[in-house]
Amino acid sequence: MDDKAQLKLQAFLDGELTPREASEVTRWMTEDREAAALLTELRNTRSLLAGFEAEVRLPETREFFWSKVEREIRRLEQPAPEPARKSYLVRIRRFLVPASAVAAVLTAGLMLNQLAGPPGGAATAATETALADSGAFTYHDFSAGATLVWLGYPAENEATELDDMEGFD
Repeated sequence: MDDKAQLKLQAFLDGELTPREASEVTRWMTEDREAAALLTELRNTRSLLAGFEAEVRLPETREFFWSKVEREIRRLEQPAPEPARKSYLVRIRRFLVPASAVAAVLTAGLMLNQLAGPPGGAATAATETALADSGAFTYHDFSAGATLVWLGYPAENEATELDDMEGFD
C-alpha cells in the first residue's frame, strides 16, 4: 500500500472526506484486507492516545504567549553591540596599577628587612677582624652606637712560647 492510500485512510478516520469519497473507501476496505487492518490499527492508536492527551492551559492568551516567543526570537537574532574602543591611557593603566602594587609590596618588604636586621643575630650588631694574625677583634653595635675593639697581647703568647723553648735547651 502506498503513502497516498494510507493518507486517504487517515482522512477517512478523521472525517475529512466527502460522502462520495467515504463510500469509495468503505467499498475499498471490504475488498482489501490490508486496508481494513490498517484502519483498525489507526482506530486503536487513536483511542489509546486520546486518553493520554493532557490539555495544557496557559496563564495568558495564546496571542500574548506567542507574541512573547516572537519578541524573544527577535531579541536573540539581533547582533551584539561592538564594545567601545579603549583609549591608550586605559590600556596602559591595566598594566601600571598591578605593577605599582608589586613595587609597593617589594619596597615595604625591603624596608622591613632593613629594620629587622639579619636573621638569627642581634638586630644591628656586626663583628669584624682586619687580619687573622693581628690579634685584634672588633665588635660594632649600631643600635647602641658602640664599637668595641679587643686586642690580644702577643707578648703573653711570646712569653709562653719562650718558656716552652727554654725548657728544651
